[in-house]
Amino acid sequence: MKKIECFIRPEKLELVKEGLFEKGIKGMSIYEVRGHGNQRGILLSSRAGQYCVEWIDKLKMELVVSNKVDINDIINTIISKAQTGKPGDGKIFILPVEESIRIRTKERGEDIL
Repeated sequence: MKKIECFIRPEKLELVKEGLFEKGIKGMSIYEVRGHGNQRGILLSSRAGQYCVEWIDKLKMELVVSNKVDINDIINTIISKAQTGKPGDGKIFILPVEESIRIRTKERGEDIL
């Protein structure tokens, strides 16, 4: 199993979610987060002058997929739905999952996904 963690723009959530649903991915967690990447915030202009917003609102999406799922297909779906081509589109991280356990029934393995 693999855990996919991705940071996306909040306005892209519905597109990414619907794209994943079409691929058969139903379970996911969403967190509202703030941070910055290489761009270290964004420079905005107002009547008072320019100022930097250091912490940018993002969404963190987590999902665990079976080894039977084509992980590259899932990654390509996230990218195609979340990409704007501008800095701040986000990042995707892939982590191995050693075990999964359903608390209610104590079932283990990929079947609980």
